This record gives sequence, C-alpha cells and structure tokens, in this order.
Amino acid sequence: MSEPLLLAQVSDTHIDGSERCTQRLRAVVEQLNSLRRLDLVVVTGDIADHGEPQEYALARRLLDRVEAPVHCLPGNHDKRGAFRTGLGLPADVGPIDDETRLGQATVMMLDSTVPGEDGGWLADSSLERVRHAAPDRVLVICFHHPPVLLNSAIVDPIRQHGEERLADVIADRTAPTYLLCGHAHVAAATTFAGVPLIIGPATSTRLGPDWDPAAGVLAFDAPPGYALHVLDGDRLTTHFRFG
Repeated sequence: MSEPLLLAQVSDTHIDGSERCTQRLRAVVEQLNSLRRLDLVVVTGDIADHGEPQEYALARRLLDRVEAPVHCLPGNHDKRGAFRTGLGLPADVGPIDDETRLGQATVMMLDSTVPGEDGGWLADSSLERVRHAAPDRVLVICFHHPPVLLNSAIVDPIRQHGEERLADVIADRTAPTYLLCGHAHVAAATTFAGVPLIIGPATSTRLGPDWDPAAGVLAFDAPPGYALHVLDGDRLTTHFRFG
C-alpha cells in the first residue's frame, strides 16, 4: 500500500513589501519546512498585492526557501506578465495553467483570473484540461476564485462566474475529484457539483462571513493560516493550521 501524499496549500499572501506580510509568509514557510515530509505546495493566488515586479521578486525569494516543489497560480491582485517574469515562468499572454503528477493523483493549477477584473472565470482552454485529464487518476483542481457563494458580501460578488461550465466537465469524470481555492481569506469547506471544495485561509489577513460581527473587516492581526491536504488513496483529508 502506497504512503499517503501530503500537499500544502498556501493562499493570498498579498506580498506588498511590508514587513508584516513578509514575516507572515516567512513564518508559514518555516512551519512547512518543519514537517517530517511534504510532497508539494500549491499557492492559490494573490501572491502579490499590487502585481508589481518587486513584490514577485520578494515572494519568490521567500517561496524558494520551501523544501518541496512549489506550484503557483494567480489571483485577481496579480498581473499575468509580472507574475510570469517574477516567478520565472515562460512568457505568454494566456491563462497561467499548470499540472503535475503526484503519486496516484494529478494536481491541476487553473488560472481563474480575468485581467482588469476582480471576479473570476475559467477559460475554455482551462476547462479542456479538466476534460482531458486521465480518467483513472484522482484529480485535484486548484484555482483562486470559489465557484460558489460563501455568505460574504465582499467575496460573493467577485467569485468565479460561469461555474456551470466547470460543473459540466466535472460531471463527466469517474475518478475522485477535489477542488481547492483561495480568495475568501477564510478556511471553509463545502461542495460544488457533487465534489468537495476546500477554501484555504490566507497568510495575510482573515475575513469573516456575513454573520460574523467583524464581517467585511479584514483582521490584520489574525494568525496566518494554511491548509494541509492528506491524500490517502482516493480520500482527501484536510487539516487547517494557524499561527
């Protein structure tokens, strides 16, 4: 029997050159490196706060310290050109999509950003990746924008739209499928199109849902968070970590 796989999810680092955001990501990197083993790290968007080259240069220096492979995708605060250059990716103008095989699973990174807009949308080419994914392998799909309402007056209007297109391609799959996203600055779990959807917390700030007394207010002093996903066969278990 194969050993379970351990995948870490970091999100919404919003590196802006400040010591606060820098130190919070640095602390998370140190925690990841303290784990006995780690197979992969996915960063689910909003790496930079303003999409500036110097922000990506700093983020890359911090993420390069992770002692495991790191795969990144952009969020609505990111700018594709600077993102590609700053993180050492090939020059292109299209969505920043990527995938890698991890044991019995395929981990797919899909760019849900729309240049110049805060809301999300998956390009047809991104959905084709899902459609043509190996049908007999567990599929972990990562993107920035959640395709569901999360009871957040701030996040819901700028969620991922056109979600029925994603639901259609997921419906065609027979192997287990899991969805990971960020954007909401909160740790949460729900379902979408009959499969689990895990929303990873942010390292930068926390944002409460509508029933939270602090709803609509970014908590800058909340501890930085990240998620650890354990893939044991075809079963995914998520542990959230803060501090």
